[in-house]
Amino acid sequence: MAEKPRLSSSELRDRLARYNIDRAKHPLVVVGIRGYYKNSMGAPGVNDRGLYDDALFIDSPQATVAFNGNTDPSAYRKGKGKGATKGMASLNPGAWFVHKFDLHSGKYLALCQRLGDVTVTRDGEPPYPDTGMFGINIHKGGYNGTSSEGCQTIVPDQWDSFIALAQDQAKRYFADAWKKTVIPYVLMEE
Repeated sequence: MAEKPRLSSSELRDRLARYNIDRAKHPLVVVGIRGYYKNSMGAPGVNDRGLYDDALFIDSPQATVAFNGNTDPSAYRKGKGKGATKGMASLNPGAWFVHKFDLHSGKYLALCQRLGDVTVTRDGEPPYPDTGMFGINIHKGGYNGTSSEGCQTIVPDQWDSFIALAQDQAKRYFADAWKKTVIPYVLMEE
């Protein structure tokens, strides 16, 4: 496993500035950087699938903390259309205001896409866009793979720290409404 990603609070906030997020309304933001380790993990210059070669950050006025993660599906699955034969999904970069605390697959607390649609690019010939409620959650990954069909996943050894800090910051800023409040997720490319 690579060392934890490194960005200072000011460097991360400089990158976030172009998204014009109202930080008074949204003091807690989760950030994903796809391809953070693309020159030091996997194939050089490539953002690989099935590797924790991306970075995720929790950012609030109290903390900027980095985690090793994955922002890609674990494998390729070509498809077409929007039915049973659809291709594997990769969340498109951007600011997504659709996540809140909820149970991932009914099992454990995670940040789940429950508050609106997202746009993904699906594997196909050619790859194609698709917009909808796909359950693109931020959850714990696996030890023998990243455990993603399009979700954003955290290295299992770092998951408890990630979700505890996210929950702590949400309770700090949103009190009893912490489970109902949108937690913006910004996905950017390295």
